[in-house]
Amino acid sequence: MIDRAGWLSATPLARAMRDSPWLYPAVETVHIVGFCILVGAVAMFDLRVLGWGRALPVSALGRHLLPWSAGSVALVLPAGLMMFSTQPQAFLGNPLFLLKLTLIALAGVNALVFHVGVYRSVAAWETTHPAPSLARMQASLSLVLWLAVIACGRMLAYY
Repeated sequence: MIDRAGWLSATPLARAMRDSPWLYPAVETVHIVGFCILVGAVAMFDLRVLGWGRALPVSALGRHLLPWSAGSVALVLPAGLMMFSTQPQAFLGNPLFLLKLTLIALAGVNALVFHVGVYRSVAAWETTHPAPSLARMQASLSLVLWLAVIACGRMLAYY
């Protein structure tokens, strides 16, 4: 797989990302801003599920924050792919990068399982009762996973 990604580093975009003194940092900034929006929205929702801000109905907060987190993917994904294109072999050979991708996948699966599972009963617990223990466990796991993704992303610069 590492060898098959080599063509990507030869694309005009990858060359421009490597050759321009400002393009890579600008794209990285977009990536970080997107992650701030994504993780900020997710963290606010998860903290509400964990019991913070009980005056806010969980479903109303979800309706407000989900578009922000989904929209942030329009920043994070293309910017991440652009940065990846500069040296795909090095990224694919880096255990921290692979861990970051794995953690993102786990966070996505956790969110999917939450939304098709316990979240369907949100009307019963969104303001008057604490969230079910499964919901609280998934919200805690979500926070841990996203914090770990951020840590891996930062450590990539030093590893």
